[in-house]
Amino acid sequence: MRLKDKVAIVTGSASGIGKEIAKTFVREGAKVVIADLNLDAAKAAAAELGGDGVALAVAMDVTNEAAVDAGVAETVKVFGGVDILVSNAGIQIVAPVDQFDFAKWKLMLAIHLDGAFLTTRACLREMYKQGRGGSIIYTGSVHSKEASKLKAPYVTAKHGLLGLCKVVAKEGAEHNVFANVVCPGFVRTPLVDKQIPEQAKELGISEEEVIKKVMLGETVDGEFTTVEDVAEATLFFASFGSKALTGQSLVVSHGWFME
Repeated sequence: MRLKDKVAIVTGSASGIGKEIAKTFVREGAKVVIADLNLDAAKAAAAELGGDGVALAVAMDVTNEAAVDAGVAETVKVFGGVDILVSNAGIQIVAPVDQFDFAKWKLMLAIHLDGAFLTTRACLREMYKQGRGGSIIYTGSVHSKEASKLKAPYVTAKHGLLGLCKVVAKEGAEHNVFANVVCPGFVRTPLVDKQIPEQAKELGISEEEVIKKVMLGETVDGEFTTVEDVAEATLFFASFGSKALTGQSLVVSHGWFME
């Protein structure tokens, strides 16, 4: 098992991509903290993954400094440390720039960037203290590399994760802490399903055209990326054992974006 006895915190993991990452980590021997704004859903996910001793549910608003610090402290208390952080929590709001509400802009940046910073800082403090290294993994996006209409704060935030990752990779190196970004294409989760009618309305096209042309038009096979695809890429970063792979990003998008 590639993560035997490792302790991982996965934010936004009561459902979707985060839940699949947590499931994959447990399969590979890790103890996993389901850190989510929805505590009831987090508890249900933790129970599904094995419950006490394997998975711990923690209420965490990643934009709240005290909540993040408390969640990491609870992780250390229950599992004895933290080896892996997957900063995955996120939302999506679509609108053209000239009509984007400032409060919604700030909310998007807070969840994606402030959340990544706060969880990273709290976990780094523990990783440095415990002296056994660690891995910080950010769930980015093809939008860490590319732009799309209607997604200004999302694209801005996902680009920002690349910069944060590179700084963490440089600062963490002397402590044997690595940092990397997984950049998925469109994954058919409730977050994406919600966007389909919204984008159809904003762009004046059908929902079928949103899927075929906007979301999957640049892929090599017209297929959505799966939660399993993203989880396996995240596992690859989490289990890689040297500084040869740090400060990097891996695009998982069926060829939508190539580099």
